[in-house]
Amino acid sequence: MVESKDMRAAVRTTYGPADLSSVPVFAGGFINFGYWRSIDLAGPLTVDDRVRSQEDMYRHVLDAAGPLAGRRIAEVGCGLGVGCALALREYEPEQVTGMDIHPQQLDRARRTNADLLRTTPSGIRFVLGAAEEMPFDDGEFDCVYSVEAAQHFDDMSAFTRETARVLRPGGRVVVASFFTPDDAPDGGARLASYLESFADGLDIARPVTHVTDAFARAGLTDVQAASIGPDVWQGWDRWLSDQWKPGTWPRNFLKSYEQGILDYYVVTATRPKA
Repeated sequence: MVESKDMRAAVRTTYGPADLSSVPVFAGGFINFGYWRSIDLAGPLTVDDRVRSQEDMYRHVLDAAGPLAGRRIAEVGCGLGVGCALALREYEPEQVTGMDIHPQQLDRARRTNADLLRTTPSGIRFVLGAAEEMPFDDGEFDCVYSVEAAQHFDDMSAFTRETARVLRPGGRVVVASFFTPDDAPDGGARLASYLESFADGLDIARPVTHVTDAFARAGLTDVQAASIGPDVWQGWDRWLSDQWKPGTWPRNFLKSYEQGILDYYVVTATRPKA
């Protein structure tokens, strides 16, 4: 099990004392850019719209995992665990496990979900662990999913190997995050010049093919990467526009997408049946 001292400094600070979940652009305890397909971007956006966009990101990911009723599922990088609570409430798995590398995030998750932990103790749990070294048994889960955490993982190959190990035969993995569309040699440098989170080491620039190839090397099949950028970046920028001026670095996510050096993907794969 990896303790917080093994985290990169930017990750340790952002999800520890800085508590990114408390920043106003992330509402409702979620920390993702949102999936805005069903939200009207033409009119004023409300906090309820913002929360719904983040909930819809989870729904999009969980729908891609297939039927989850009665299954055992795990979220890698669960943050405050509000996505785990949504999964338990709306998809009725046997158990959802939220895993996070940051002890402070897990403390917040347990406080945020205290009622669920008390009333449904067998249905939800929170566990300290790293994506590259999961504290779970072989074949423990029917589904492993991750929402906007993979851009922080130090070793994508280790994550994919661990995912393959903890999935049962026939199990599915779904990863939603932002990656570069190709491996252009200057992609990382350009992102660092536009976006503070890449410059300070919080986010790692990786081509999406690095992720899909790693899943394939880990023995998973039916590996696919689908861009959902059109349903992410415009809504995210529209939400930011009331709080951040044009030219400020958070507005550069849309710019990076429009210039073809960053996109948002849902990556899926299956562990073959024995």
